[in-house]
Amino acid sequence: MTMSAEQLWSLPETALVGAYAEARRRYAEKKFERDTQRARLEWMRAKLFVNTQGNVTERKMAVDVSEELARKGQEVREMTRDLDMLKIDVDVIDTMIRLRGAHGAPPVHGEETTEKPIEPEGE
Repeated sequence: MTMSAEQLWSLPETALVGAYAEARRRYAEKKFERDTQRARLEWMRAKLFVNTQGNVTERKMAVDVSEELARKGQEVREMTRDLDMLKIDVDVIDTMIRLRGAHGAPPVHGEETTEKPIEPEGE
């Protein structure tokens, strides 16, 4: 995180909301990047499995011992760790916003209400 909790607490509300939006944007970008790499890794595994000769066990072994796939897998794990750190930043800023009495972002898992406003009946 670029700022300590004390610095976040002393920020004006508009700056705090701006920091929150920036952190969420960075998180979304990194998550997209990580998910893309994860999908590429799965595609490479599937491609190697299909192109390898032998029975299922031999094919699985070829995928498991592939050095290139192991390196890519390690990169995805490192990206996941970085993504988790960004998520912590987002959560800390959101907590600061809520502690100060402002309204943070609505929870992602919450239910959205789509009620229509009540209109007066016609004459």
